[in-house]
Amino acid sequence: MTEVMLRVARPSDAAAIQHIYGYYVEHTAVTCDVTTPSITELMQRIERTLQKFPYLVATLNEQVVGFAYVSPANPRAAYQWTVETSIYIDRNCRGKHVGTKLYEMLEELCHRMGVVNMTAHIVYPHDDQPDQYLTLASPKFHAAYGYRLAGRFDRNVYKFNKWYDMIWMEKSIAKHEQNPAPILNFNAIKTRVFAK
Repeated sequence: MTEVMLRVARPSDAAAIQHIYGYYVEHTAVTCDVTTPSITELMQRIERTLQKFPYLVATLNEQVVGFAYVSPANPRAAYQWTVETSIYIDRNCRGKHVGTKLYEMLEELCHRMGVVNMTAHIVYPHDDQPDQYLTLASPKFHAAYGYRLAGRFDRNVYKFNKWYDMIWMEKSIAKHEQNPAPILNFNAIKTRVFAK
């Protein structure tokens, strides 16, 4: 059986990422994008993220089957120890623990960087009932990895002619120390985990 492998994303992965992400944009309320970003835009997102933070892809038989990355929860300096996570898996590759491997690696990298808090901003059914565009898979996935509900925003998202709530889930991966050291740039630690 072929093993799922992880590596740092490259701009050349943009087409594969577009294929995966486009399904969620066009057929689900999981993402707040309403049109699929172009390959050029996705290349720019990868490059922009990798200037400071991890952006990973999972491959199976050398094909990209999932991706995950973190971004600043807020660009202001006092928020630097808190990141927002994003993860998407090829809809035809579920059940192979791709999400598990991506999230475990993402958390390890963030811990090495000195990140303290990981957050997930998740679209959620306003009436708590899943529909054809939105399941409860994401909040359940995050809860299984130790994330807890931190807040719920009433009807913040409008997609497919319907209002959805937004929930924020969070997980602390380090102690909240006094005078924490500034977080490290991902590029300072990536070679400890990934070959060049």
